[in-house]
Amino acid sequence: MKYIIFDLEFNQSCNKEDKVIQLPFEIIQIGALKLDENFQTISTFNKLVKPTVYKNVLPYIQELTKITDEMVSNAHNFIDVYYDFMNFIGKEDITFIIWGIVDLKELYKNILYFELPTKNLPKLYIDIQDYASKHFRVPGGKRIGLKNAIDFLNISISEELHNAFNDAYYTTEVFKNLYNDSIEAKVYSHNTIRIKSEPKKIIDYDGLILQIEKMYNRKLTSEEISMIKLAYNMGKTNQFLKPLKNSSLT
Repeated sequence: MKYIIFDLEFNQSCNKEDKVIQLPFEIIQIGALKLDENFQTISTFNKLVKPTVYKNVLPYIQELTKITDEMVSNAHNFIDVYYDFMNFIGKEDITFIIWGIVDLKELYKNILYFELPTKNLPKLYIDIQDYASKHFRVPGGKRIGLKNAIDFLNISISEELHNAFNDAYYTTEVFKNLYNDSIEAKVYSHNTIRIKSEPKKIIDYDGLILQIEKMYNRKLTSEEISMIKLAYNMGKTNQFLKPLKNSSLT
């Protein structure tokens, strides 16, 4: 049995209108280490990914990860990097080690979005963040952050976090420190049910005008119809909203 500790960095939409429901987070970096059964590093993987859905890396993500538009513009797309990652994984018995289940879920979402095969992905995984949270007795079912786990274990930090490869490296160090025989791998099963987006809706102006004419029992003039449409469109801009004053009962 060998282990692959991997971590991901993502980009996303800057607004709700451009968000793709099937792919809320697009991978822009994959970092990983492969360990043998004695937890010795035998190979590493570190590649940026050129985004094709959310093509511009958001400013706050650039600030957090230090990954810029220029850096990813020279990278390969996800399809190419995914096949490179699969070659890195190889055909051996592998258990994934992850810091939280999110990265595994988002990896599958990216794979399925680009219609790539998943059958050769390792199915066994260990969420070491879950074990670390229990080990350090984090209250209220909360999860410990990677930086706090590193500090509690007195692991020296020489590289910045929020870089997929660096995070994978430090997750490896936490895993080595905390591993014991009670830690068992689980089988990951991804929910492949696709979420259908709701069809776009538009105002039925004809129906609206007919309803108003019915209420007032008369035909509206072309000027009145134009004013109704204008009032509706101006209302959608929210520029005429004002705070609601609290009223007290007397």
